[in-house]
Amino acid sequence: MKIIQGLQNLINSITEGFARIFGPDKDQYPNIGVQPYEGEPNTKSDETK
Repeated sequence: MKIIQGLQNLINSITEGFARIFGPDKDQYPNIGVQPYEGEPNTKSDETK
């Protein structure tokens, strides 16, 4: 009986890991979207140094 229970525990741990890897994400990141660039573009080139 211990062999059967050990195999069952092994199979359960493998399937739980598989479900955690390939399952849907549970991350709660905010939906911020694309942020516009509000800075000044660099007009100097590297060749003018």
